[in-house]
Amino acid sequence: MRLWLAAILGMMLASSACALEYTGRAVCASCHEKEDRLWAGSHHDLAMQEAREGTVLGDFSSASLTHQGVTTRFFRKDGRFMVSTEGADGRMHDYPIRYSFGVYPLQQYLVPMEDGRLQVLDIAWDSRSREAGGQRWFHLHPDERIRAGDPLHWTGPNLNWNYMCADCHSTNLRKGLDASTGVYRTTWSEMDVSCEACHGPGSLHREWALALAAGKPMDVPRKGLTVVLDERKGVHWLVDDETGQPRRSVANERRTEIEVCARCHSRRSQLTDDWHPGQPFLDAYRPMLLDEPLYHADGQARDENYVWGSFVQSRMYQAGVTCSDCHDPHRADLRLPGEQVCYQCHRENRYASRQHHFHDEGKAGAGCIECHMPATTFMGVDRRHDHGFRIPRPDLTVSLGVPNACNRCHSNESAQWALEKVEDWYGHRPQGYQRFAQALHKGRQGQPGSLEALLDLAGDVSQPVIARATALGLLRSIRNMAVLTLMQRALEAEDPLLRLGALKALVSASPRMRLMAFPLVWDERKAVRIEAARMVAGYPRDGFEPGQIRVLDAAIEEYIQSQEFNGDRPEAQVNLGDLYQDMKKFEQAEAAYRKAIRLQPRFVPAYVNLAQMLSSRGRETDAVGLLRSGIGQVPASAVLYHTLGLSLVRSRKVAQAVPLLGRAADLDKDNMRYTYVYAVALHSLGKTDKALSVLSEGLARHPGSIDLLLLLVAYNQEKGDLEQALLHAHKIQEILPGNPDVKGLIRKLEAGSSRD
Repeated sequence: MRLWLAAILGMMLASSACALEYTGRAVCASCHEKEDRLWAGSHHDLAMQEAREGTVLGDFSSASLTHQGVTTRFFRKDGRFMVSTEGADGRMHDYPIRYSFGVYPLQQYLVPMEDGRLQVLDIAWDSRSREAGGQRWFHLHPDERIRAGDPLHWTGPNLNWNYMCADCHSTNLRKGLDASTGVYRTTWSEMDVSCEACHGPGSLHREWALALAAGKPMDVPRKGLTVVLDERKGVHWLVDDETGQPRRSVANERRTEIEVCARCHSRRSQLTDDWHPGQPFLDAYRPMLLDEPLYHADGQARDENYVWGSFVQSRMYQAGVTCSDCHDPHRADLRLPGEQVCYQCHRENRYASRQHHFHDEGKAGAGCIECHMPATTFMGVDRRHDHGFRIPRPDLTVSLGVPNACNRCHSNESAQWALEKVEDWYGHRPQGYQRFAQALHKGRQGQPGSLEALLDLAGDVSQPVIARATALGLLRSIRNMAVLTLMQRALEAEDPLLRLGALKALVSASPRMRLMAFPLVWDERKAVRIEAARMVAGYPRDGFEPGQIRVLDAAIEEYIQSQEFNGDRPEAQVNLGDLYQDMKKFEQAEAAYRKAIRLQPRFVPAYVNLAQMLSSRGRETDAVGLLRSGIGQVPASAVLYHTLGLSLVRSRKVAQAVPLLGRAADLDKDNMRYTYVYAVALHSLGKTDKALSVLSEGLARHPGSIDLLLLLVAYNQEKGDLEQALLHAHKIQEILPGNPDVKGLIRKLEAGSSRD
């Protein structure tokens, strides 16, 4: 009932949002002068500007940069800022600069294209001071030659402003993609990140204010008109005299502010632009979990994640800290300089002491930020602090290879040295709040004990929800009652991230198992609802009641709309192709896959998924031709070689398939499945010794792989080497202690060995 009511309420709010209009900064500033004054000149204010004198920071006085054999020149012509560089055709062209993008520590530039695209140059201006190494042009890929046609080329889809950047740099952004022509008609109400980007459209709030001033107050609560981010109002932080730990005077149960900020300060996919602040974050966005390669196993930032994913795994977040506790939202800067912002809640005399940090005053290690918010540099010059607020863990560097704050400074020392220092200082090995690194590492690597570790983490309510959801997503093999029980609880969990994690685990499950997701097509959050619909879209309709089918179809239509919204991306077209294939709409599926290839000829999943569908439809020759075409585009793709090899096996051309399967296994040595299939193919040609060699090498990389071990047992047994077969059978028993089938296998092998 809760989900039904929430869904109905959500539809009511969405319909009422149609009446709201964006009024612009000037209207807001007429009453909110102080806030407007703070905002002016902030990074939000300067997020995007027309390219003109005073907004362009780069040197356009015939300056140039030569990178990997291509010389790009920056100059002015007829009063315009211009760039001469390599275009999409691989030739040199002159392009006008229409907008500047950002201000510090770098500024980028947008070039207009005829189809409404704005493309971001991959050469940026380092706006730091000359003393800090700035005031220069630099390439965002300093060690690579990104050629025309590559998705990472500045004319390619990964540097397309309309899709990649626009939603977070302007207010009331509407992408305006015409799916039939591929033309963009992107619009905004204000070019930069203005008042209504965070507070929502202000038309009704303005009417309320005018009515109040006229002595005719509207019968509508003020907070229903715009998003009032006042989670700090009337709140103060107390410090426990015994523990010295701070706590909030009133629990923070709303989290509205964080959801408003998360819209831009998170790594996420966008589902629609028909959204405004105040609506649930997951109604328009699906956030990424702590997956590779975005995060290290302990949750530290590895790729750009824009803060939210780090912050929600922190003890600070669990304690109720919100963004504006540390940041002034209008200045988009810290409330106090440096570590003084930390001492708003943490007692300075306790933490700014040698007894706590064991470093000399003035050293980086004596401060909060470098130890608890270590920085990673992105985009060449942008040093961003991790918002996980974690305790340094050199022990995890020793065991897992993740970075730690100690060795970021003491780079000439080993992680073992740092670990010994920490243990000597504190008398024990500090653990901190985030204790999920080992479980996620095991789950990612498929190591022995990974199932138990992931189950423990997913059910541990003392750990961050985002880490628990990530653990759920790694439970790809739903085979036992413990996993089923946990999955059912997660699908019914109050936190939508847990529900998303459980749905992710169901992606590779059987159609019957995926039916567990069906109740979530009524979910209150769109990101969950449409993913659940995707899970069960291919299930036979005769298993549902008419009312259930209507709800399911509505959720499937929402899923289709979300993918069509992102229809300029090959990923979205492949998602549509997969959906239509499950629904047995094969012509629509093929059209979507082929559109993905047209959009990005090097997008491997489109070739693979289409080829597999063609094979299943009896079009093996077409599948082989398609895969060979894909290899021509991406000659180093292991999955294309593997899929082509399997296609030839189905055509009974095993001798031709084996070299291709071997090429796949060689290109991606970490993929256990490629090793397994290659060994099976070798064995089928009578090359058992070579198969055993391949399996042994694979086992060295995947010591917990039961599939590889079973093949080693079988092939050694067939060869008559029962000693080796028993050795590998006992390794399986170590992984699956008490398994009756394994015990029976060992008894059988021992009996055969004794007869010999």
